Amino acid sequence: MNTQRVFDIFAEICKVPRPSKHEEQISKWLCDFAAAHGIECVADEAMNVIMRVPPTPGYEDHEGVILQAHMDMVAEKDGHVQHDFLKDPIQTWIDGEWLKAKGTTLGADDGIGISMALAAITDPDLQHPAIECLFTVDEETGLTGAMKLQDGMLKSKRLINLDSEDDGQIFIGCAGGIDTLAKMHYEQSQIINHQSSIGVRLSVSGLTGGHSGDDINKGRANANQFIVWFLARIWPQTEVQLASINGGNLRNAIAREAEAVIAIPMDYKEQIRIEWNHFVAQMEGVFGEVEKDMRLELETCDLPDFFIPADKAYRLIMALCECPHGMIAMSKEMPGLVETSTNLASIKMREGYIEVNTSQRSSKEPAKHHLKWAVEQALSLACDEVTHGDGYPGWAPNPNSPLLEVVKKAYVNLFKAEPKVLAIHAGLECGLFLEKYPYLDMISIGPQMVGVHSPQERLSIPSTDRCYKWLCQTLKSL
Repeated sequence: MNTQRVFDIFAEICKVPRPSKHEEQISKWLCDFAAAHGIECVADEAMNVIMRVPPTPGYEDHEGVILQAHMDMVAEKDGHVQHDFLKDPIQTWIDGEWLKAKGTTLGADDGIGISMALAAITDPDLQHPAIECLFTVDEETGLTGAMKLQDGMLKSKRLINLDSEDDGQIFIGCAGGIDTLAKMHYEQSQIINHQSSIGVRLSVSGLTGGHSGDDINKGRANANQFIVWFLARIWPQTEVQLASINGGNLRNAIAREAEAVIAIPMDYKEQIRIEWNHFVAQMEGVFGEVEKDMRLELETCDLPDFFIPADKAYRLIMALCECPHGMIAMSKEMPGLVETSTNLASIKMREGYIEVNTSQRSSKEPAKHHLKWAVEQALSLACDEVTHGDGYPGWAPNPNSPLLEVVKKAYVNLFKAEPKVLAIHAGLECGLFLEKYPYLDMISIGPQMVGVHSPQERLSIPSTDRCYKWLCQTLKSL
């Protein structure tokens, strides 16, 4: 149970670029790791990696187990940070009992899951049954690896997912999800009253952001909404012209930063600043306790040469105001669990169109689709193209799982306390595994992480120690 080995492996993983949809290097690194340790390994067409380790002496007749984690990471950074996620290593540092990254996501989601699995299968003193390690690609932006996993690749009937983020908790279910992409096409127009207008930049930064599933019920602000709310507020009063609007980044992260550039008549300069100050005070009153570092700034800027036609810009702002965001419903079956939510994830200027991304989640399949249609209706007020992804299924809880009992007993034996058994509002790959392997008995565990999917992501060092010992004790108990 040498946890130092876990952190040594994680340190090596942090040197390997692995943003979602760019897992070539980490997939190769995993195959090289297996070869260096004499471990049977195969990479499939999707670049998923499967390693197989035989049982230790005395465990030959015991049923095997799958250890599963995903190899991609969310690539988020603070606006001022210079970092190329396709080339640069993650710069880690220790702050007390926490492991952090310098201005970027840490990638402990789910690099630490990989590290625990690799540490376990290369520990010569650990007793265990046959182990299959499944490391999948593109969990964060499409669950592509799990979807493309071929039938017959896995042999064992028990699976431990190492992608959870809460100390001393066992997850036995998760939400399903579906993404929505909307586009509003337009032709640029020239600024009206060019000589008597000024450019104004509105910006929002310093928000907490976070995971669009785990953190959606924590009252955090969405930077996209701030920008849209203010534009809707001033639109009837001023002859505003929208030149650009951008905010958010990833579909599974709450937007932390956003900005818009507008043109207004010079006569409205003082009025818009007064309105902005009122708006900032109101947002601080609503979100100040949660968003202590938020920065809302208004400044004059160069007058843009072109803008979005006024009628289309107005419909876009109204559509974004109507688009739902946040927690929609709580579970009636599991107190404290968010049942349904949606995330207004990003607004991006592209050449000739504006792109809006949202992500819907629910543990109830009909609710997920009803919310998808509600988002579509709202965005259709402005967007001429609205499409939905294939989505992914939820994972229905099985409180009578035999594997669950083993994992619970292992925790009690180690720590003399009962672990919590929960479902999670975030998406896990387990639902997709069940579609291909309906007989699987699964649970999910992981060490304590905070701020995942944001540059505030941090990993608890003591919790990682406990979680790895818990995993080792479970493998011995199996």
